Amino acid sequence: MHMDSHDPTDDTPRAPDGHAETNGDTGFSVHHDPASGALQLSGPFTISAVTRAKAAFDDVTAEALENVDLSKLTHLDTAGAWALVTLRTRIGQAGRDLKITGASDKMASLLESVTRAMPEPTSPKDQRFSLSVWLDGFGRKVFAGVLFLRALTAYLGMFLHRLFRALRHPSEFRFTAFVHHCEEVGLRAVPIVALMAFLIGVVLAFQGSTQLRQFGAEVFVVDLIAISILRELGILLTSIIVAGRTASAFTAAIGSMKMREEIDAMRTLGLDPAMTLFVPRILALLVMLPILGLIANLAGLFGGGLMAWIDLGISPAMFQTRLVEGTSVEHVFVGLIKAPVFALIIGVVGCHAGMQVQSNAESLGRMTSNAVVTAIFAVIVADAVFSIFFARIGI
Repeated sequence: MHMDSHDPTDDTPRAPDGHAETNGDTGFSVHHDPASGALQLSGPFTISAVTRAKAAFDDVTAEALENVDLSKLTHLDTAGAWALVTLRTRIGQAGRDLKITGASDKMASLLESVTRAMPEPTSPKDQRFSLSVWLDGFGRKVFAGVLFLRALTAYLGMFLHRLFRALRHPSEFRFTAFVHHCEEVGLRAVPIVALMAFLIGVVLAFQGSTQLRQFGAEVFVVDLIAISILRELGILLTSIIVAGRTASAFTAAIGSMKMREEIDAMRTLGLDPAMTLFVPRILALLVMLPILGLIANLAGLFGGGLMAWIDLGISPAMFQTRLVEGTSVEHVFVGLIKAPVFALIIGVVGCHAGMQVQSNAESLGRMTSNAVVTAIFAVIVADAVFSIFFARIGI
């Protein structure tokens, strides 16, 4: 039974019982029988009729609907199947079971496929605080951290194994790649490292002179600059800069190769990715980071000496004399002995992050960012451990 709407601006006709009917130029129509709770669909139920059909479905309450009869449908496409599945989901959420009858084999198969493809509803997380929830989240994070450290340790062991294998079989070592990475890691980082260390020396000298002038101890600014730069700041800030440059570069390069399945192709060709990709990169860091640390020390001392000359009138000769007499050479070794450890941390973190990249650009960006943050954090933690260790043994 169909009735035309009395409102010429409303293209959704209404049945005498108040429920919507749809009857457009597509030939599709909906009729709801409140007595039996049946919803009769007829004609082609395609994407052109979905908007009007959805409005008609929404007018039918869950209590007044028992089943949907598709026996008079001439055609059903994916959009129509989506509208029917959505209707069945809404009725199901109201605690009732909606039956779909009269569907042909093709229609039933399409409805089943659309049902499987519908996204699973997500329930909002309970925001209430409880000790058990907090302990559960904390335990999961600790366990994830332990797994991450184990993975980094495995990559470190993989690097050491391949390095010793390269010593026994020099023909497997990629010397050209090693030289290339030495240039990328070391030579190209010299300007930024030297500038950074020079400015740190200037700042230390200026701030130190401002404070020491109050006590008439301006000459000790030389000791402040020397010990701070040689023992801590020179190699630490150099490692942080290298971590930002190199860890991200390692992750981006290896991750891009993994996205393009080049690493799988290497394995197919019988090439070991660890020997080809990891060893030249990490070994280049091991060689170049101590050199960059020495350059940073010299640049920092130069900047500090220049500022002490300008601000305090300490001549370069006096600065050099005070530096040699008041600063032990052990401070230089304390700083540089950290360099290989920092290099291993940066290299292993960068290579590990690159191998975790999935086959999408979002994963590459996320892992590159994680590698930089993890490498910098690990370097700072390692420096703190070194400081406590050297203080305990009296160096």
